[in-house]
Amino acid sequence: MTFSRKQTVLFRHCDPARIVFFPRYFEMINDLFEEWLESIGWDFAMLHEERHEGVPTLETSARFVAPCRLGEVLDLSLDVLRVGGASFELSFSAHCGGELRWTAASKLVYVSNDGTTIKSKRIPEPLRQSMLRELQDPENTATE
Repeated sequence: MTFSRKQTVLFRHCDPARIVFFPRYFEMINDLFEEWLESIGWDFAMLHEERHEGVPTLETSARFVAPCRLGEVLDLSLDVLRVGGASFELSFSAHCGGELRWTAASKLVYVSNDGTTIKSKRIPEPLRQSMLRELQDPENTATE
């Protein structure tokens, strides 16, 4: 199931040419990811502050199709592509007026963080089940 929201391109996103400076797309992706986690019942702050766990990015790629300009309203989308035991893969896209502007894909891993050591761990089953319900293709699961 696709998670989406609108994002207005703000002045803070842009370079002097009034187009989005590419690192800002990754901030938009992270914001979308945090909102998606909230939508499936997982508070990002609680995950980090109370549980001492997190979901850092292992791999990411992006394809920029057309520039996004100051004041435009983007339709951002997130899809769950694969859910493993400790990692998962997401895809992201942005459209404006029906035109594709960019796509991205990320592989993230669930970790514990005791303040000294960051170590991968199995995704908590309630979170994993929530992710599985969001899968675009239910066959894309693994037990890793």
